[in-house]
Amino acid sequence: MRAVVQRVRGASVSVDGREVARIGRGLLVLVGIGRNDSSADLAWMAKKLVELRVFDDAEGRMNLGLREAGGQLLLVSQFTLYGDCRKGRRPSYSDAAPPEQAERLYRDFLVRVRELVPDAQSGLFQAMMDVSLVNWGPVTLILESPSERAPAGPARGSGERPQTTRA
Repeated sequence: MRAVVQRVRGASVSVDGREVARIGRGLLVLVGIGRNDSSADLAWMAKKLVELRVFDDAEGRMNLGLREAGGQLLLVSQFTLYGDCRKGRRPSYSDAAPPEQAERLYRDFLVRVRELVPDAQSGLFQAMMDVSLVNWGPVTLILESPSERAPAGPARGSGERPQTTRA
């Protein structure tokens, strides 16, 4: 699961010229569902979004999470987050979940998020949407659930060598 998180002063989503969601100060999150995503990924991402400390405290430090700051949340499904542009000129979306699977997981994700933020807003799944926002800071972060990240190896230049076994 992938997410692009933007701290906003306000954001809205329209479909066919009709506004379907709007928030004030908070987070706009573009959400991509991957082919291998599981319910564990959904739970991890929901918790991470709500607890991510990107709002200023009284001393001006980014030290508060969404709920502590009284922020709102707007989720927008976006399969193009899985666009692989390494080869050719046309992105490949082979790592994105097929539409039926993605819709089921996105709806499950909304349920999980709304357990934590009951008034969370959402765009429309698989619709052509116009997304408007005022990025505040700007603060933009990219999150990947644990199943998306490759296993960490030794850091380059750390002097560590990979462990090997001999047969």
